[in-house]
Amino acid sequence: MTENQNQKYAHYTKMAWIIYTLITIAIIAILVLFVAQDDEERFFYSLMPAAAAYVLRPGEKLMGKYIFKFTGVSNPADEK
Repeated sequence: MTENQNQKYAHYTKMAWIIYTLITIAIIAILVLFVAQDDEERFFYSLMPAAAAYVLRPGEKLMGKYIFKFTGVSNPADEK
């Protein structure tokens, strides 16, 4: 496809990962500030959501599907 579409897809992919990271940070903040009752739980809640977000991160196919759904820009590799 055109170079413009490649750039748009790269931009939207980067924005999707930034949103995913910010959601993870917000969950960590909520757990540490409002749920944890002692230092041990604060330590656990600060590490485990980040580890779970890394292990359960969306794949490229799923990310491309949602980028196409919300923006209308498809993955250039899928069109070949």
